[in-house]
Amino acid sequence: MKDFSINEFKPTILFLVKFVGIYLVGNFLYGLYVTAYEPRPDPMTHWVTNQTAIALSSCGWDCSIKDSVKSTTQLVHENNSVLAVYEGCNGINVMIIFVAFLIAFGPLTKPLIWFIPVGLVIMHLMNIARIGLLFFVSVYRKSYMYFMHKYFFTAILYVVVFMLWVWWVRKFASKNIKALNA
Repeated sequence: MKDFSINEFKPTILFLVKFVGIYLVGNFLYGLYVTAYEPRPDPMTHWVTNQTAIALSSCGWDCSIKDSVKSTTQLVHENNSVLAVYEGCNGINVMIIFVAFLIAFGPLTKPLIWFIPVGLVIMHLMNIARIGLLFFVSVYRKSYMYFMHKYFFTAILYVVVFMLWVWWVRKFASKNIKALNA
């Protein structure tokens, strides 16, 4: 039986420590940001909801927003609040996970510096699409709302994050690792 040393696991341990550290710091800072605006909705949640309303309105749907005192921004359709967007729906937490993985995975290189914003924009657009689709579920199939919000669309968002990670590792990070080991 082979004897294992800590050096064999050093890259994995370093990755996990960096990932968890970045994630915890990011979430701590995000928590400070969100609580600074209580009881109003934070600007990012308002902005994401507003962009969703603009997208829906540009496609011909009667849609506007209204801020609530419960730290939410409401999507309004035909003068009825049909969807409450909370701070957890603005995509920031998923973006923190995305960035933490990329920074923990490898060195800060020029490709990483441009890949992070590209990935964040893709995630942001997917989140707007997710909220827009939840708007339709809320209007037309309210009984499916819990499942679609809690599981289906959340899973799709995390699949997008995973595909971005795979794209990064296969296309860019593997070249950086080979260059560092040469």
